[in-house]
Amino acid sequence: RDLVKKLIPESIGKEIEKQTRGIFPLKDVFIRKVKIVKKPKFDITKLMELHGDGDGDEGVAMLRPEAEEAVNVLTAEVKATAMEDE
Repeated sequence: RDLVKKLIPESIGKEIEKQTRGIFPLKDVFIRKVKIVKKPKFDITKLMELHGDGDGDEGVAMLRPEAEEAVNVLTAEVKATAMEDE
């Protein structure tokens, strides 16, 4: 209902003109058509069916070890400077 009140005096069009002035000068901005979209119905039971109760895999250690070349770059730089200082 508030949106309709803003559309009638074209205040949204004027606001669009003001906001886009720095990018590209627009003039005579009108809103011709507005589509109202309803928010979807949220069904917690369907969500739980899709995701389940969780498989208990939170916090489980990785099965394979991390490769040596997959080292954090910052950590590698700190280690290199520490080795140079010694």
